[in-house]
Amino acid sequence: MTSPQTAPGTFTQAQLGTLILIGWSGEHPHDGHDVAFLLAYSLGDGSEGPAVGEAAMRIALDRCGLPAGGGTVRADETPGLPVKLLVQAGQAVLTLPHFKAQYPVPPQWLAAATAQGEVHAMFATRPWPQGAPGLPVGEEELRLFAGDPEVIASSAHCVLPVRSLG
Repeated sequence: MTSPQTAPGTFTQAQLGTLILIGWSGEHPHDGHDVAFLLAYSLGDGSEGPAVGEAAMRIALDRCGLPAGGGTVRADETPGLPVKLLVQAGQAVLTLPHFKAQYPVPPQWLAAATAQGEVHAMFATRPWPQGAPGLPVGEEELRLFAGDPEVIASSAHCVLPVRSLG
């Protein structure tokens, strides 16, 4: 029996698996201001396993203009970038062509996002099954994953302006 194949440079939603969004705020290392961060990642539970899911995530991000392992993309300086962030009523809604997620943001995240007018987003290509919904994710676990130099280097990074309906 063979598994379903996709053409090179393509992917299916099933290969991506479950995509998750989590946020936190922290002090910017250069200016000391609070910064809002978002992390998007897969649980690695795609139809063809974590390795295929990682490759699918790279393709999906590249198609959006967010090259994994590349420099930080500023959405406000990149016309036509199909990555949007809406912050409304204590919720952050992140939309990409292959991903839409809503995240209930903590008050300190909302304050940092509003004060700075932007959010720093990291789109991990490496799956993180330990970050599944319903499982507690402590500060240390988040720091170990999001701060891992290999995760950072293999992720896509984007600064998104904070938009609201008001």
